[in-house]
Amino acid sequence: MFKQKVLALILAGGTGGRLGLLTDECAKPVIPFAGFYHLIDFALSNCLHSEISDVWVIEQYELHSLNEHLSNGRPWNLDRTYGGLRVLPPFENDEKSKDEGGFAHGNADAIVRHLKFIEDFKPDILIVLSSDHVYKLDFRDVIETHLEKKAALTMVTTKVPKGESASRFGVVEVNKNGSVSNFEYKPDKPKSDLITTEVFVYDAKILLDALKQLSKKDGELKDYGDELIPKFVKEKKVFEHRHNGYWRDVGTIKSYWQSQMDLLDENTKFAFDDDDWTILTLAEQRVPAFIYRSAKINNCLISNGCKIKGSVEHSILSANVSIEKNAEIKDSIILPNAVIENGVKLEKVIVDAGVKVSKAKAEKFEKLKKENKKDIFVIGKHKIQSQSEVEKKQ
Repeated sequence: MFKQKVLALILAGGTGGRLGLLTDECAKPVIPFAGFYHLIDFALSNCLHSEISDVWVIEQYELHSLNEHLSNGRPWNLDRTYGGLRVLPPFENDEKSKDEGGFAHGNADAIVRHLKFIEDFKPDILIVLSSDHVYKLDFRDVIETHLEKKAALTMVTTKVPKGESASRFGVVEVNKNGSVSNFEYKPDKPKSDLITTEVFVYDAKILLDALKQLSKKDGELKDYGDELIPKFVKEKKVFEHRHNGYWRDVGTIKSYWQSQMDLLDENTKFAFDDDDWTILTLAEQRVPAFIYRSAKINNCLISNGCKIKGSVEHSILSANVSIEKNAEIKDSIILPNAVIENGVKLEKVIVDAGVKVSKAKAEKFEKLKKENKKDIFVIGKHKIQSQSEVEKKQ
């Protein structure tokens, strides 16, 4: 392991507005994924396998649901006497933050609000991660690239995933030696199909100095892509570390649905049953799924506690889902404790946790679906919402 003192900072404070109903009562990092897991599990599991023992999580929205899942870091071997998991909730450190309830205005601002704690820890290297990405990556390889290049910042890059637009991300241009020559944050007309994965390895001292300078100059920082990364690219040594494996930002309804459909594709090179790189989570103990004689199942992920009497095709069922007789589910994601009643037919939909889908609700969904056949829809307890409706609000 490296001699440098490494600190991983997971940014888990966003409201997740682009996921619509799914984040009304749940923090985005702990939204169920692939039936058994939660979004933040990937960043935490990558830290575990990369032998990073100091991991801090910056919280903000729906703290209780996130803290309950983090469980002091036990599932990821981070519940330690020294080091391990540290949770950083919003706090009032000046008059301005008091008026705002301690809430940050973006991921760069979130780091600024915790500068003193980071300085007191005295890290040599700071790894900044997002909590809503699905991937497997050994951060030690990125750190090695960072040290070899003597970089101020090393950003993990990848090609734009199929079906996505580069304008959703930070777009990067690089030279032959891997140095970053240009960076644009969510541009309308991207100059490249190379994007950041929002995995950043910083020289900690250089980062903290830059944040202080920007805060003093502009007063308030927002997202990293607005000023921080452009400043590094313009003034410092910035390099890429290319990630060629599976990576998905699942911060929108469409990408959340598509990334899970990817898992049902035998050609997708992403597997949870990897003995060398397991994805760990906190999960309740439940009885095995029960498949009744009347059930028909094809190409699905079925979680424990499910009771299936109907037909389920190319779909993902989370824990304790009930599919009643004569119900038909296709190309869909059903979140925990949902009930699909007798005779209901659903296709290309996400059913929120705890929702009971009756025939009346299914008929309402079908009516909305006819108006926009290409949309992914979310069925909630009190509302049915399309991805287009959510996108218009952003």
